[in-house]
Amino acid sequence: MNKLIYPILALFLLIPGLSRAEEFDRGIVLNTFIPKGQWVVGNSISYSEYSNNNYQFLVIENIDGIGYNFKISPMLCYIVKDNLGLGGRFAYERSLTKLNSASIQLGDDLNFDVNNVYSLSHTYSGMAIMRNYISIGNSNRFGLFNELQLNLGGGESKMVNGSGDALTGTYERSFNFKIGIAPGLMAFINDYTAIEVNVGVLGFNYSHVTQTTDQVYTGKRSQNLANFKVNIFSLGLGIAFYL
Repeated sequence: MNKLIYPILALFLLIPGLSRAEEFDRGIVLNTFIPKGQWVVGNSISYSEYSNNNYQFLVIENIDGIGYNFKISPMLCYIVKDNLGLGGRFAYERSLTKLNSASIQLGDDLNFDVNNVYSLSHTYSGMAIMRNYISIGNSNRFGLFNELQLNLGGGESKMVNGSGDALTGTYERSFNFKIGIAPGLMAFINDYTAIEVNVGVLGFNYSHVTQTTDQVYTGKRSQNLANFKVNIFSLGLGIAFYL
């Protein structure tokens, strides 16, 4: 009987300590940074262009070619309650590469020449987003946000290699599904306009690609990827209007 009573008494002695731990208050106050009822309209645009003439990179020599990359991503969001918004985003990206010539030098007797390579790709996606905002201290100018994204997208690309009788071509169609988060930092430059910086999406990604070469040979590839590493080189810069 005593063996049963002692554990029960010990449990009752611990209960007051547990109740005091539950009553602990850190004094954290969540200020209203983005009030309910506002519309958020934003857009991010990126463009890069390059040109190589007899350029050398590691084991690749005599690179001669041009290319560009363009991406646009408009956003619309409604603040359904203080510091919480729901909305959507659309993204379109186009890339072009024209490689006239390049030489891969792997050793004295192991060299490859690449000539007349043309690649063009289009990708597009639509996503549902949920945004949470947190002010930095008592400031109404600087804040943090976290964007939860549910993304469906696809694309197509073609690559042509060689010339004349040695010409080959490959056509691809892709589908991808992503769910993840994109944390960021924002700063208001006036009452209605903010500059936003965010890192690449962290989360899960599924992709499926079908490929046709020379209109004869076909292939498929599927991939599942979980990525929770922050890539500081994958930064996005945009502007948003809070109306």
